[in-house]
Amino acid sequence: MYYVYILQSIDLSERFYIGYTNDLKRRLAQHNSEHLGHTEKYRPWRIKNYFAFDDEQKAKDFEQYLKSQSG
Repeated sequence: MYYVYILQSIDLSERFYIGYTNDLKRRLAQHNSEHLGHTEKYRPWRIKNYFAFDDEQKAKDFEQYLKSQSG
């Protein structure tokens, strides 16, 4: 299963991040504990929403759609 997720910064509630993964719990833990560039400075994060897909390419396409102006 692949997941497209939307994170919301707990401290700065207007900060969001969109990504995809095949392990949602592990990825959230990484965003909250590791040095991952953009998300590091807005920690801690919580999952605001997520979407499950059987197909990895569909998950990637949906992630890109959400990151686009149309999404």
